[in-house]
Amino acid sequence: MNYLAHLHLGGQDPDQLLGSLYGDFVKGPLTGQFSFQTEEAIKLHRKIDVFTDAHSVVRRALGRFPSQRRRYAGIVIDMFFDHCLARDWDQYSDVALDTFSHKVYKILEDEPVLPERLKPIAPLIISEDWLGAYRNISKIGEGLHVISQRLSQPTHLIGAYEEMMDNYDSLSVDFKEFYPLLWHYARSALSKKAV
Repeated sequence: MNYLAHLHLGGQDPDQLLGSLYGDFVKGPLTGQFSFQTEEAIKLHRKIDVFTDAHSVVRRALGRFPSQRRRYAGIVIDMFFDHCLARDWDQYSDVALDTFSHKVYKILEDEPVLPERLKPIAPLIISEDWLGAYRNISKIGEGLHVISQRLSQPTHLIGAYEEMMDNYDSLSVDFKEFYPLLWHYARSALSKKAV
């Protein structure tokens, strides 16, 4: 899953939202450099990634891409599933997506010390409204192009957007089947931590 799903699933307190986002930018063991709640949200982010990568519905979605793309198709699926979540946001949240996004942006703006890898990206997340932008499928194409430029072999993502669009309806079905399962998994993990 990508940023929006992690933020939606990882708890709504400010420290939880930060940890849900930090999960993509903080690697290695957690040693108390963040609040307990933030570190717990980072751990949940990692568990969500493991659950997602191992799930049969996600494997089915990966199988919709040519075999030579499979190594990088996970990136496409993560972004596409965030598009589906943004597109269908009202089915999964009582809070409007714009309201939710602005809450996250305000917390990011107010945080004095961000992880090093997040510092240069946070202003872009806010100014370009990355969470709200997921509603527009063409933004996924732009995002894939940016990511491809960071790969050692950018050609691995060439054509991925077109393949995703060819499978738009099937991948949407995959999302609708998978996301409620993931939501329940995350709720269960959060409730265990609250006990």
